[in-house]
Amino acid sequence: MDVTSDAINYREKAYALLQADADKIVKLIRVQMDNLTMPQCPLYEEVLDTQMFGLSREIDFAVRLGLVDEKKGKSLLDRLERELSALHEAVTKKRVR
Repeated sequence: MDVTSDAINYREKAYALLQADADKIVKLIRVQMDNLTMPQCPLYEEVLDTQMFGLSREIDFAVRLGLVDEKKGKSLLDRLERELSALHEAVTKKRVR
């Protein structure tokens, strides 16, 4: 294996790890959406915020190392932000009913 293929392999592994962490957060969000219990459980929202912050720091680190393209990292976070937005919208609609 040469240096170039090693670098590509590390980039692929780094992105796969970030994707796996993002998928875990998506699962948390979807469980919450299925149960719509956020208003009764502020701790859950705090856990999501902490997870999102942690992932953003992981992505920043990987980008700074040159292992992940900044646009790809931002795309992961944008996806999670859309999921969170959908959750908040669903909770708001439930409260209005």
